[in-house]
Amino acid sequence: MSKYTARQIHLVSRPAGMPTQDNFKLVELELNPPGKGQVLVKNRFMSVDPYMRGRMRAEGVYAAPYGLNEVMYGGAVGEVVESADSNLKAGDIVLNQAAWQDKFVADANTVARLTPFDPDQLSLYLGTLGMPGLTAYVGLLKYGEPKEGETVFVSAASGAVGANVCQIAKLKGCRVIGSVGSDAKAQWLKDECGVDVVINYKTCGDLSKALAEAAPDGIDVYFENVGGDHLQAALNVMNPFGRIAACGMIGSYNNAEPAPGPNNLMLIVGKKIRINGFIVSDHADRRAKFLEDMVGWIKEGKIKSRETVVEGLDHAVDAFLGLFSGDNFGKMVVKI
Repeated sequence: MSKYTARQIHLVSRPAGMPTQDNFKLVELELNPPGKGQVLVKNRFMSVDPYMRGRMRAEGVYAAPYGLNEVMYGGAVGEVVESADSNLKAGDIVLNQAAWQDKFVADANTVARLTPFDPDQLSLYLGTLGMPGLTAYVGLLKYGEPKEGETVFVSAASGAVGANVCQIAKLKGCRVIGSVGSDAKAQWLKDECGVDVVINYKTCGDLSKALAEAAPDGIDVYFENVGGDHLQAALNVMNPFGRIAACGMIGSYNNAEPAPGPNNLMLIVGKKIRINGFIVSDHADRRAKFLEDMVGWIKEGKIKSRETVVEGLDHAVDAFLGLFSGDNFGKMVVKI
């Protein structure tokens, strides 16, 4: 039986502020063949996501922190190379949480066999059909509760979560306003995703003023991905009984010290605004319905996806760091 060499990315020190290459190390190690009930998997695509920054802290924010000098983890799609389990065979495609490595051995019950609707679009199961897509679906529909004719504002609107929020909101008959950091991203949202108005927050000047001009009748739902000035602008413009689905606040993930927050939080009381923070891992019960709806919408051409694909595990850290400088257009994935 063969042994295999695996390559892994380890976290070797905890970042203070923006992570750097020095916080990570590429490590090689030998893998034993799979034992009874185990499989050897070769990863084909892995995901890098903003939430991973929180796991690099010593204290877990809402998920356990990564260990030092250990391989990190996250969503990946791989192919079974060897199997010692009766339920999986070589060639099966599996979803797993063993990102940041090219090969691994694991108990078969820790991976999930995937029957992709299109074998040439496996990476979609890390984006539109994966955790980011489910985040958009649950966050908007369960917590945003959009109604036909309402106005929905989405920050980080061209990202892996935001672009899906925008398109689902359009499918629900809403007027959609998005915020992005480049004119190219804005044009794609308008041309391909049907977003009504897109604000480039880097060039618009006063974001609150720009949002008020884009939404003269106010906004009813805000999908929160950024925090800071975006949350302040949304509160200023939100209508009474507005709803905020708080998914993340990437604008503060790399702050070494807490930044001042919005100074208009009293509007939450006066406008009777409801804010729901949520974590997608609490909503696995909605995954089957999500996949049914989303695959149908993709096949009908109603949901468009954009990906930034970085080649090679060697460049996985570059891909991750690029999330915080806006290098990604849509979902950032690494092809291993």
